[in-house]
Amino acid sequence: MQTATVHVGGVRWRIPIFLAVTVFVNYLDRNNLSLALPRIAQDFGWTDREIGSNGELLLAAFFVPYGLSNMLLSPFAERFGPKRSVIAAIMAFSLFTIMNAVLGQSLTALIVLRLLLGLGEGVHIPMLSAITSRWFPVGERSRANAIWGGGIILASATAPLMVVPLTNLIGWRHTFAVLGVAGLLLSVPLVWLGVQDEPHQDHSVSNTELAYISAGRKMSDVAVIKTHRTDYVRDRRFWLAVLGGTLDGFCTFGLLNWLPTYFNRAKGIDFERLGWPLAVVFAVGIAGIVLMAYLGDKFQIRTQLASVGFLIAGIMVYIASTVNTLELLVLFFAIAVFFKSAYAAQEYAIVQHLLPADQVGAGTGLYNGIAVLFGGVGGSLIPGSLIATTGSFDAGMLSIVIGALAASLVMFVLGRMIKY
Repeated sequence: MQTATVHVGGVRWRIPIFLAVTVFVNYLDRNNLSLALPRIAQDFGWTDREIGSNGELLLAAFFVPYGLSNMLLSPFAERFGPKRSVIAAIMAFSLFTIMNAVLGQSLTALIVLRLLLGLGEGVHIPMLSAITSRWFPVGERSRANAIWGGGIILASATAPLMVVPLTNLIGWRHTFAVLGVAGLLLSVPLVWLGVQDEPHQDHSVSNTELAYISAGRKMSDVAVIKTHRTDYVRDRRFWLAVLGGTLDGFCTFGLLNWLPTYFNRAKGIDFERLGWPLAVVFAVGIAGIVLMAYLGDKFQIRTQLASVGFLIAGIMVYIASTVNTLELLVLFFAIAVFFKSAYAAQEYAIVQHLLPADQVGAGTGLYNGIAVLFGGVGGSLIPGSLIATTGSFDAGMLSIVIGALAASLVMFVLGRMIKY
């Protein structure tokens, strides 16, 4: 196996940086509703219980078409071309975000727009995984995937600083439109000009780098044959990874979807003051994903790191739910995000390890579709249902604690099976 220190330079490292911009845009458009939910609830006059019941529908609506389009459309997108499919996805989800300014006048309209947003975003992540697998050898994939995956955490960290002030200034509908237009103008040119489906010799890719990438891909193909991974659908290790990803999705989207409202309604933080606490919580994840990706590549202990990270994250979320001081609340949630990023840093490297080279896009689509469909819907509905039933936002947080502990166990078992 190629080590993490071989041939670290080259054009290929620009690719995930450009892709990170598209992920940043993707997650701004995806998560703006959870940040604006307190204001939406205020505009519509919802009570806490109505926030739970209506909010869970709004938040869950995205994940059903998103998961289905991941699974059903990714094989076609891979044949159509990852780059072209990424551009099409960006144009679709940006348009549906912009449409909130005109059509977002009722709960029904918002739900329809969330359904369309999920459909538009569906093939984006699977195609990024396909592009990464073609450009990077196994020994570099935690870092390569973590670079574009870092766009998720960067968006989560900076979104409160953008969405909350903009919402206060121009309203949540116009904020959605501004984000959609800005993201479209930023990310489409970067992909069009700076990304290739796979490496080939031109003025930017040297013969040395091309040979290095080719050798790494051949080693990966040999590994597929030796470990009988040509039919990943029958590989129980793949499905164990899907279960781990589902539990991660439950925890991730549970926090992203409900933390702003939790801070506002359960901990009494004014909406105008939500920006910096949420930004600090999620910004810590940037340091976490950088460190965990480095450790994963260097020591090849990706599943073990993910298991320990989930365990610590679950404990920290529980402790956070018991405190009321703003500084302690931010501290414990930040520690939880830091350690949960251990999985984010390894996630797609683990999945790519279990897939044949010519089916990474389709396989990632199946993995991501199921994980986000059930994890995302669960992370929206289960905390929301608990809040609607009990009137307690702490009950919703407790479900995330249980999800993190279960994910830790799943990754421990997977680590015993693949030693990766």
